[in-house]
Amino acid sequence: MRDLWRQPYYVVLDIENKQCRIVKRLASIGLKHLKVADIRSSSKGSVKHLLELDPEEVKKIPSELKVARARGRRESKSSIWFESEGCDVCNTILSCDAFLVSGKSIEGSNILYNFMVPRFEAFKQIVSAMEKAGHKVTVLKMGKFELTRGILTEKQERIFWLALKGGFFDYPRKIGTSELALKLGISPSTLSEIARRGTRRLLEHYFRNETS
Repeated sequence: MRDLWRQPYYVVLDIENKQCRIVKRLASIGLKHLKVADIRSSSKGSVKHLLELDPEEVKKIPSELKVARARGRRESKSSIWFESEGCDVCNTILSCDAFLVSGKSIEGSNILYNFMVPRFEAFKQIVSAMEKAGHKVTVLKMGKFELTRGILTEKQERIFWLALKGGFFDYPRKIGTSELALKLGISPSTLSEIARRGTRRLLEHYFRNETS
């Protein structure tokens, strides 16, 4: 894992984002609520957003606006990639090496952004950039990874903490093995091996009386 993620934070922000092109575009075709599961930079210089929609909502979106249906997700029938120029919020999150867990429109132009940042300085940079751009930002929740140095190694603890906060253990998963590995700068096989060894340690500790 990159040293970049040695002291990660989990953050929930309520941001008044009047620039969001996706919210405006979906509202124009009758879709009032937005849920974003991921954002990624595009080779075209734009931003791709993974939208989670009901099957009937997907039918309302013009085909020229859809990039592709999501693959490798149990909810793929109602998840599509939507490409746009991106706004200050998405571009800043991407530029600070953070990764989005979810984004959800709640009222008017307000959107709840749940994301992970590799260090506290990245969180401050994101908030500062948002406020300078004229967005009203409210911090609703912030949690720091705290190393316990107990059953797991430091690397295993960070992997499991990031996976838990990122939705890897949710049903359906918010992020898969390949996606999480890409975010953290390691290969999927390395991530799987770290998780396997960590799981073994946890199980050995849990069943220590039976295995001793």
